[in-house]
This record gives sequence, structure tokens and C-alpha cells, in this order.
Amino acid sequence: MDLRPLDDTTSVAPQLDPEDMAELAADGVTAIICNRPDGEVPPSHQAAAMQAAAEAAGLAFTFNPVAMPNLTLSAVEEQADAIDAAEGSVVAYCASGTRSAVLWALAMAGRMPADEILAGTARAGYALDGLRPQIEQLEAQA
Repeated sequence: MDLRPLDDTTSVAPQLDPEDMAELAADGVTAIICNRPDGEVPPSHQAAAMQAAAEAAGLAFTFNPVAMPNLTLSAVEEQADAIDAAEGSVVAYCASGTRSAVLWALAMAGRMPADEILAGTARAGYALDGLRPQIEQLEAQA
């Protein structure tokens, strides 16, 4: 697994395997967010299989698939709700972690300064400076 922390409670990752869920639970993760549409992965890694593995390990599971460039405000809100509902650490995943990092960055708008959000994504290996206008717009609306 390639977990990339964005802040104290949320990490993103490239595609996880069902077998990763028990290890994540043992490491203190309490919630998984899948941002990868089922059409991108084989049946063994589609949301139903991943959810079954997560729940078997005692993890909450949210399926919030996003196919770029079709990112919606409702997807951002669902990401924020899933993070807020978690009772501990969260891991969000997609193909490379980029979509999950974008969703987190937009979900944190208005909760953290834009500089902190972008520093978190940069530390995780995702240069998302181009999102600053959207983050600032969401921050102004919060």
C-alpha cells in the first residue's frame, strides 16, 4: 500500500486491494472512501467486493465514484460527509490517489486555509496549485 497523508486524519492512496483492509484496520484506520468507478477495475476490485472486505475488517465504507472531468459539488459534499462521519483515520483511494486528493482539497475549502490545503496535497505528492481558484471560491461560499 502507498498511503499518502494529507492531514492528521486523512490519507489518499492508489488502488487498494481487498486484502489491505485488515492491515488498515489494524493500523487504526476506521473508514475507507472509494473514489474509483467500477468501470475502471475488474470485478475483484469493484465497490461491492471492496466494501465486503472493508466491512469484514470492521471499517466503514463509502462509494463516491468520480470520473474526471465530471466532478460535481455533490461528490465534494459526499466526500466531506464521509470524512466527518469517520470515527478515526480515513483512507480515500482511486487509480493514483489524485482524484481522492482533489476531492479532499475541495472538501476542506472553508475549513482550512487554501495554503494549508495545497501544502498537504503537495506533501502527499499531488501538485494541485491549479485548484486554488476553486478552493478560494468554495471558501468564500462557506
